[in-house]
Order: sequence, then C-alpha cells, then structure tokens
Amino acid sequence: MGVVSFAQESESPVAPGRLFKALILDSHNLCPKLMPQSIKSIDIIQGDGGVGTIKQTNFTRGIHIKHRIDEVDNEKCRCKFTLIEGDVMGEKLRSAGYEIEFMDDGEGGSICRMLSEYETVGDVVFRDEDIEEGKEKATELFKPVEAFLLANPDAYA
Repeated sequence: MGVVSFAQESESPVAPGRLFKALILDSHNLCPKLMPQSIKSIDIIQGDGGVGTIKQTNFTRGIHIKHRIDEVDNEKCRCKFTLIEGDVMGEKLRSAGYEIEFMDDGEGGSICRMLSEYETVGDVVFRDEDIEEGKEKATELFKPVEAFLLANPDAYA
C-alpha cells in the first residue's frame, strides 16, 4: 500500500465564485446537460449538497462512482471530497481524496488548484501515464463548464 499525491493548477477567465457554483455546488444539474455523451446523471443519494452529502455519478459507459463531500467553504470557493465507491476502486485504489480551490487571479478570472491523494492497494504503483490520464479527465469536465459560463455571463452570477 502506498499514497500518491499530485497537485494540478489551471487558469480560467471565469470568476472563482461562478466556477465554484457551477462545478461544485450545482454539478449534479449542469454536468449531465453539458456532457450527455459521457455523463448519464449525477444523483444526490444522501444529504442536501453540503458536508456529508453523497453523490453518485453515472457514466454512459455503464460505470459509476460515489463521492462524499467532506468540506465546503462557499466564501473561499473551496471543497474537499472523497471517492467512496465505484468501478475504479477495488483492484488498484483503497481511497481517493480531492481538495479543490478556486482563487481570484486579480484580473476577473480564477486560478483553480486541485490536490489529489490516492491510497493504492498492495504494491500498485501509479505511473506518470496514470496521473496524466487523471489530469485529462479533470480537464474534460472543467472545459465544457468553463465554455458554458463564458457563453452565458449571467449564469451562476
């Protein structure tokens, strides 16, 4: 068993509060609409969207994941969540935790910082290719939401 952590940072011309609301607080409504080719639905299994809420993401490929919201700070546009179940768990992963923060870049846009921490099963080792694939999947979610917010300047204001 080992723990692998990696940090990722990206910039966006969209203000932090709007990205936070769209990607974190309302992802269960927005993401399936923007990405129907990959996300079938995001269901709230338990809770009201705050700490302790459990959401299940159902992908069109027939797989699913569940994550629990561990911390939400609306003022700092920051949250922490843990992957607790899903088709990606089991053989390689014991747990996965994420911390996301959207910060003001001083020019009307934002800087998104994400810290990912994975606890692996047995002697499993993450290769650089695995980490890059994870970053690409995060970008696949981020970019359509960013494009939607840019095209709809009043959304999530």
